[in-house]
Amino acid sequence: MSLTVVDNPITNHYLAILRSRHSNSETFRSAARRVALSLVHEAARGLLEDDIEVETPLEGTTGKRISQGIVAVPVLRSGLGMIDAVLALLPNVSVGYVGVARDEVTIKPEEYYIKLPDMAGKKVLVLEPMLATGGSLAYAIARIKDRGGEDITAICVIASPAGVDRLQEEHPDVDIVVASVDRDLDYRYYIRPGLGDMGDRLFGTV
Repeated sequence: MSLTVVDNPITNHYLAILRSRHSNSETFRSAARRVALSLVHEAARGLLEDDIEVETPLEGTTGKRISQGIVAVPVLRSGLGMIDAVLALLPNVSVGYVGVARDEVTIKPEEYYIKLPDMAGKKVLVLEPMLATGGSLAYAIARIKDRGGEDITAICVIASPAGVDRLQEEHPDVDIVVASVDRDLDYRYYIRPGLGDMGDRLFGTV
């Protein structure tokens, strides 16, 4: 497993907006999309390419075209805040969904919805903004593997060290791209300093 922390001025700028308790839902959604765009750029490294012939206004040249099929799988519901970035940047994307809720007593993931396309030979991008305990993401990845997914990268906005460790233990073949690895988890298993509940802030249900 590789862990890539995307540390650049643009990502850091919009991550600070996401963290601020004063960002309203509209501001939060806009910043989330911009952070996701930065993360998707990084996650796209290594996608298979073909050479293509291109005619510029001056002469012919050789260009590159992404040749690998791509599947994006947002983990519901907060993963929906990242899907627009994938669709805006990458061609030939199929979209699947894994709905996982965390039991607030046992902290174990509970599946309530799953719909996945064919993933054979494709790059699978799993969109889970908050890698806290790692339970929901590890569960979603297991279900994706059950359905034939092999080349998998998890894209997260922030992570806790515990979540990274769990994913490394359960899915050592999965790479993680993240904007920040934060300090720890609080007694409710929220990431600190974090940014609160991503889903609630995205959809105005705080």
